[in-house]
Amino acid sequence: MAIDRVIDSQQLNKGEEEFNVSLRPKTLDECIGQLNIKEKISIAITAAKQRGEPLEHILFYGPPGLGKTTLANIVAIEMGSKLRSSSGPALNKQGDVMGLLSNVNEGDVLFIDEIHRLSTPVEEFIYPAMEDFKVDFTVDSGLHAKTINFPLKRFTLIGATTRAGLISAPLRGRFGMLYHVDFYSQGELAEILNRSANLLKLECENGTLELIADRSRGTPRVANRLLKRVRDYAQVKGSGVLSCDIVEKALKMEQIDSLGLDELDRSFLRALAEVYDGGPAGIDAIAATLGEERDTLEDVVEPYLLQVGFVRRTKRGREITRHACRHLGITLSEKKKAQPELFEQDD
Repeated sequence: MAIDRVIDSQQLNKGEEEFNVSLRPKTLDECIGQLNIKEKISIAITAAKQRGEPLEHILFYGPPGLGKTTLANIVAIEMGSKLRSSSGPALNKQGDVMGLLSNVNEGDVLFIDEIHRLSTPVEEFIYPAMEDFKVDFTVDSGLHAKTINFPLKRFTLIGATTRAGLISAPLRGRFGMLYHVDFYSQGELAEILNRSANLLKLECENGTLELIADRSRGTPRVANRLLKRVRDYAQVKGSGVLSCDIVEKALKMEQIDSLGLDELDRSFLRALAEVYDGGPAGIDAIAATLGEERDTLEDVVEPYLLQVGFVRRTKRGREITRHACRHLGITLSEKKKAQPELFEQDD
């Protein structure tokens, strides 16, 4: 049975999505963190405006919840253009893309989330649109088939993906700007939470937002989601004011530990340690053991565990590290302890 988790980016209900959207910054000045990306985008936007041209195509890649969609919205706002959005899985055939492209005006931003999931025919159909701003669209089929050349207005395509390695080289090469969106520091997350708390008119005692930031896995989406959970707990179980005690109790109820790990993270590590004797184990085997999808483990669970040094990827599979064993109080079998290569990179 799949494990329910408070920080799963794939389990947003409508209310939570509206909550996150309402807290999103609208301009580069309001955006916190990702200083290098913001500086480069700011220069590119200023130069494009001075020349009276649309921006080059942009690709944002990195783990979920770090603000790729937010950055796309900010680019559109800063350029003074409209944003039209879709996603890779939603564009099944050339006609779907044609419907989007035919409604794009001069300078508009077309945003495609999870762009690595575009089918090959759709991807190849987009190439001339990105390069020459025209497409060859085939109507009818068989003997009656004919190809119509459609000129397009100059636009900016912004792609976002959590799996940059799955994007084909031809598609990647057509993006003029490629930016890796990285995890946020504790200080940046505290700033984001402070801004969110002010927007929500939420009263907080000193140190409470830092406490939430420490357990937010370096991810703004998680930080805002935990803030909402803590706010609800404070309203029902307390006076509505966030205190350190209220935050601790709320996060304990949500099964979020001191490093931000939730039950799925801990189950992943326990499976490696107890079922596979510390590894190496293939991701498909771990997914089958947990009853979870492979994509969920690769996109949502692994990035943070790799960042904090709890899991190591090898050619033979995933391995747990000594740091993870210490954190969870796990003791490996005597057989595995006798294999020093498991821990050789931890010392």
